[in-house]
Amino acid sequence: MKNLALLISINLFWIFSFSQKASISGYVTDASNGEALIGCKVYLPSIKNGVLTNNYGFYSVSLPIGKYTIEYKFSSYVSVMKEINLTKDTSLNVEISSQINTLNEFEINAKKGENVNSAKLGQVELQMEQIKTLPAFMGEIDVLKTIQLLPGVSSVSEGGQGFYVRGGGPDQNLVLVDEAVVYNAAHLFGFFSVFNADAVKGVTLTKGGMPANFGGRMSSVLEVNMNEGNNKNFKVKGGIGAISSRLTIEGPLKKDKGSFILSGRRTYIDLLMKAAIPDTSPFAGSGYYFYDLNLKFNYKITEKDRIYLSGYYGKDVFTFGNTEDNFNVDMPWGNGIAALRWNHLFNPKLFMNVSATFTDYVFQFASNQDQFRFSLNSGIRDVGAKIDFSFYPNTKNKLRWGADYIFHTFTPTSISAESDSVVFDTGLAQKLFSHESAAYITDEYDLSENWKFNVGLRYSSYQHVGPFTRYIKGDVGVSDSTINYAKNEIIKSYGGFEPRFSFRWLLPNKSSIKGGYSFNYQYVHLTSLSAVSLPTDIWFPTTDKAKPQSGWQTSLGYFKNFDNDKWETSIEAYYKGMNNLIEYKEGALPGDNINDNTDNLLVFGRGWSYGVELFVKRSFGKFTGWIGYTWSKTERVFEDLNEGNPFPAKFDRRHDLSIVATYKLSERWTFGSSFIYATGNTLTLPTSWYVQEQNLLFNYGARNSTRMAPYHRLDLSATWYDKPTKTKIDPITGLKMDIKKRFRHNWAFSVYNVYNRANPFFLFVDNDGDFLNGDFKLSVKQVTLFPIIPSVTWNFEF
Repeated sequence: MKNLALLISINLFWIFSFSQKASISGYVTDASNGEALIGCKVYLPSIKNGVLTNNYGFYSVSLPIGKYTIEYKFSSYVSVMKEINLTKDTSLNVEISSQINTLNEFEINAKKGENVNSAKLGQVELQMEQIKTLPAFMGEIDVLKTIQLLPGVSSVSEGGQGFYVRGGGPDQNLVLVDEAVVYNAAHLFGFFSVFNADAVKGVTLTKGGMPANFGGRMSSVLEVNMNEGNNKNFKVKGGIGAISSRLTIEGPLKKDKGSFILSGRRTYIDLLMKAAIPDTSPFAGSGYYFYDLNLKFNYKITEKDRIYLSGYYGKDVFTFGNTEDNFNVDMPWGNGIAALRWNHLFNPKLFMNVSATFTDYVFQFASNQDQFRFSLNSGIRDVGAKIDFSFYPNTKNKLRWGADYIFHTFTPTSISAESDSVVFDTGLAQKLFSHESAAYITDEYDLSENWKFNVGLRYSSYQHVGPFTRYIKGDVGVSDSTINYAKNEIIKSYGGFEPRFSFRWLLPNKSSIKGGYSFNYQYVHLTSLSAVSLPTDIWFPTTDKAKPQSGWQTSLGYFKNFDNDKWETSIEAYYKGMNNLIEYKEGALPGDNINDNTDNLLVFGRGWSYGVELFVKRSFGKFTGWIGYTWSKTERVFEDLNEGNPFPAKFDRRHDLSIVATYKLSERWTFGSSFIYATGNTLTLPTSWYVQEQNLLFNYGARNSTRMAPYHRLDLSATWYDKPTKTKIDPITGLKMDIKKRFRHNWAFSVYNVYNRANPFFLFVDNDGDFLNGDFKLSVKQVTLFPIIPSVTWNFEF
């Protein structure tokens, strides 16, 4: 009876408590175009607390009934103050105005203190306005190249695709565009990313303390959010550069309710090559180009329901021909991505998002010589769905939970070959099917003013299903055999819990300590035969033989701001362990999996990485930028490679330094620079040679025991802007008036590799002379890609 009375008393207490509270919720948007502002700070000075808007610009705050002042702050925007007498649940949508061209301290540094106060660990947000001021290779603004300037992030190589985060491989980064997965985020063999800067709103990279709502990768999450389109006026913008041009059209479907954006980009390298190579040349017809197209619609159905449809399609086409040898190559590859999302607001505290996604990545290679024809195809197709709930009970607590599902279809390799009328038996095309699903819950909780926690738990599961043929290779004297699995038959299942935890301990003098731990499963792999990452790398799923990758990471950092939050500094240390990594066997070739399974050519091992990252950033005033330095060590060990001894990963870099600076001289001129220094990549070279039956053979040293020369480069840029207004004379008063121009333009000048550094792309062994004559010599030669490259781009909008 006492327990029943106590339970009734507790319930009455909660009912009474919540009856004394009400919620303020709504959306924060850009006053000029209606774009949702992600990460806008909604701050209440009276309680010294607040919240940030989510990826759709939504916020919710639950407070005791009373009068409040609410401040809405966002980087480079004018801060807005609202007075409200809160007596019941209230919807309050707010528009704030951009002031990008002003140099007011308060406006530019609207997120002052977030470096110290936030519980986010290893997370960096970049706005496109900031990215566009930095030097750009051949005038092409590049999101991926910008994040590679951050500590803990390094490029694969000059001309390589992908990026490495804290010792993880390029396949261990989850790249999302409006929640759809991107498998190959590069154009032109890695020189440009697939992200058209005119279509991108902002970028968020999480490299440590990955929250539980993300999974499927071990190292990082790169979220790229596309612009939604102007829902107030029609706008056109674009640019003409040295090797490509782009055009973006946006406008309202219905004013203040819906909008669209269509953005396209294409290179004209093929046209330049066609003009440079005469028709009489044996290489006539060789060329390269890429194009991509972004499309997005959004519409507010009701005050509680909104829908978003996003699409992307991009393709690279490389052709090479030599009429003298009657030889030609065609190599196209590309991505197709679509995402449909529905937001629903159940009440001021409960927000839901439902997503359906589609991803298709295809790579093809075809060659002809005389009567012989050869082709190779590979790719991956995903169809997925996801549901997420966000619950905001009060200013100290944010609860999220949800589930997701993906159906994978992998085509690691499909080979065909024929000569004249003879068709060679290359076996059936490999297709592998699998189901991947997960459920999660995470809670961000302020225990006190000094302690904040983010605790989450994710459970993921994976099933490799048929139809599938398993080739079992027999030992000596034993015949090979096969096992055939029927459609939807479960071949192998995996799964497990993935705990996530991070904290922030606020210290005096604007400083804090942050730490975290995360454990992740990864059910996809990327295999490569080359020393650099190329589109020919093969995506491969977890199977009954290739187990899922698993990894854990722990990190600890100290964060401190100086000079009234004008300078942000941090030092973070991390350790990462990785299991079930894959590599090709020694001597394996892509054609070896004819009438065989790709995973029969693989070997399995583990790895680890640890390091320290230093970061100093100034995001205030005329002079802004950052310095990032990483000391790290990354090693691998495979029982079947390097005699079972540990060896450095090919992307192991002991030192990595980036210095980025932007200076706004005036309203008309902005200057930018970036300097990069990195320890050279590793590779395996011969240590000696010998002759056997008049054939030159090599003895190789330990795996990745040779290191290239250090990589360093300086880039500079300057951007000139036209005057934003024009002067007119009022015909009645005769007074001069400044009127905002409808047509705006700017010129962006940049110089890549200012001091013409010959950075190594790869090394190879060459020989001169004849060993029978005694004048034979071996030498290691370096291939370098880019000298100093100046460029200019004209950008416009109206």
